[in-house]
Amino acid sequence: MARLKLGLQTGYWSAGPPADIEDQLRTAEELAFASVWTAEAYGSDALTPLAWWGASTKTIKLGTAIVQMSARTPAATAMAALTLDHLSGGRVILGIGASGPQVVEGWYGQPYPKPLERTREYVQILRDIWAREKPVAFSGQQYQIPYQGGAGLGKALKSTVHPLRPDIPIYLGAEGPKNVALSAEICDGWLPLFYAPTQDQWYRRCLAEGFARPGARRTATDFEVACTVTVIVDPDVERAADQIRPMLALYMGGMGARGQNFHFDVFARMGYEDVAIKVQDLYLAGQKNEAAAAVPTSLVEQIALIGSKEKIADDLAMWEDSCVTTLLLSGPSPLLRTMSELVNR
Repeated sequence: MARLKLGLQTGYWSAGPPADIEDQLRTAEELAFASVWTAEAYGSDALTPLAWWGASTKTIKLGTAIVQMSARTPAATAMAALTLDHLSGGRVILGIGASGPQVVEGWYGQPYPKPLERTREYVQILRDIWAREKPVAFSGQQYQIPYQGGAGLGKALKSTVHPLRPDIPIYLGAEGPKNVALSAEICDGWLPLFYAPTQDQWYRRCLAEGFARPGARRTATDFEVACTVTVIVDPDVERAADQIRPMLALYMGGMGARGQNFHFDVFARMGYEDVAIKVQDLYLAGQKNEAAAAVPTSLVEQIALIGSKEKIADDLAMWEDSCVTTLLLSGPSPLLRTMSELVNR
């Protein structure tokens, strides 16, 4: 069994960047963390912080978890990734995702339907641009390069820059079974959200479906699963869970519409559909505190590592036996050191 790798997850911002991010980065690289990750939704973007912070690091890989596909054309994303890959000496991991209709249509002003088809085409265009074998021409249902229409003067082009690596790793942010399978078919890794080791066999079946498809890029032995997991070291388990409940209530109840919330569906598959319905009802009624209080500790313990250092060490065994290859952690340097000690014990 391979030892779990560790990554630093900086996420996206609220008021501003983490106050101690430079110390976190130094600690992560000192402890031989495999990677550092940024994210974006509808505030801070993923690429600018990664370029800024990446300049102060030497060896740690630089990942986006995730770049929103609707925020940029495939060509713009390909350009950003190959540029940063050059600047960092080949350390980029491009994590992408389709997000959900509220953000895609409400913030980016782009249509959301057919996210699987859109993802497949997007990834193919990225790879065509980086391969730089010929001018890029693509005729899909979601993307056409050159654009068909307009001035009628579009011309197939080839990147002026030779990519440092013609095959930059792509990871897919995915929650539903079809999207998880797609990640295994066309990508180099998967970025789960609210992953629970108790559901490991279900996720392995989804991945296996993708690996079995004709032309799949990877197998289970060389595919990466980089999972964000919240860690709260506190001997009072309930107090630790209280720090996570509001976030779970937000995603379960507020990040998506009633009847179309991918995060809600994850918790329902875990056996908490009744809880998810209650939390969503409370949250959408404006009762956010009550919604958070309705999240049971047992649910928190499935998707997070909370409790005393000894309890977390015991609970890590489930993660070590799962399909997860990298734990993405958020927190100050002492937490990063504690988790490095526990994982490498």
